[in-house]
Amino acid sequence: MWKNIGEIVLLLGAVLRALPLVWRQRRKVAEQLFEIGNASLLMVCVLSFFIGAVIALQTAPLLVQQGLHSFVGGLVGYSISRELAPVMMGVLLAGRIGSAMTAEIGSMQVYQEIDALRTMNINPVHYLVLPRLVAMAIAVPMLVTFSILVGWLGGATIAATNQQVGISFQVFFQDLSHMVELDDVVHGVLKSLCFAVIIALIACHQGLVTRGGPRGIGRSVTKSVVNAIVLIVMSDYLVTRVLQVL
Repeated sequence: MWKNIGEIVLLLGAVLRALPLVWRQRRKVAEQLFEIGNASLLMVCVLSFFIGAVIALQTAPLLVQQGLHSFVGGLVGYSISRELAPVMMGVLLAGRIGSAMTAEIGSMQVYQEIDALRTMNINPVHYLVLPRLVAMAIAVPMLVTFSILVGWLGGATIAATNQQVGISFQVFFQDLSHMVELDDVVHGVLKSLCFAVIIALIACHQGLVTRGGPRGIGRSVTKSVVNAIVLIVMSDYLVTRVLQVL
């Protein structure tokens, strides 16, 4: 475990040193951005809508029974912005995008394509890791921002259509605007940026250390997804504590 952590830290250092070269890899960054968005946008939309809907369905009737109608929009908006949208999107992208990155780089490693890159004096970190990490760092916060908005819409839809609640869209979003501030959305987006770096680093690292043919690729993909989800949950707590202090 400690060896893997050390290798990931070294990989992060190599990527940070290579950041000035990102303009040379702009085409690959654009390709990765398109792939991430094209593969994830529909799933993000569906998942976010129903996350907001479930939160409203579970909490709104109870709040209405207690006479707390004005807290429904704020509770749904706050929980989605601060916690649910970044964490759920992180888990989703770890399974969808992180696994694909690991499988792609792992296949290149197993079939000696990465050795061929080194033979041609092409640094694999610059060519493979840097574009993916930069693309994830750009795409995930954008997807999470979209997820927050769709989640709010899902909560408002259930609040308006559920007979036990009966809160109109206008009232829902008025209550939400009173309780949810821009800082809450910013905190969720900052969390998603941390999760994006974690997913990309772990996915690329597991791909680069893949050994053992197709079975090894499968093991690497599994490790990538599991490790990314565990680190997302752990870092969620740490980032939350830091943001509370700031």
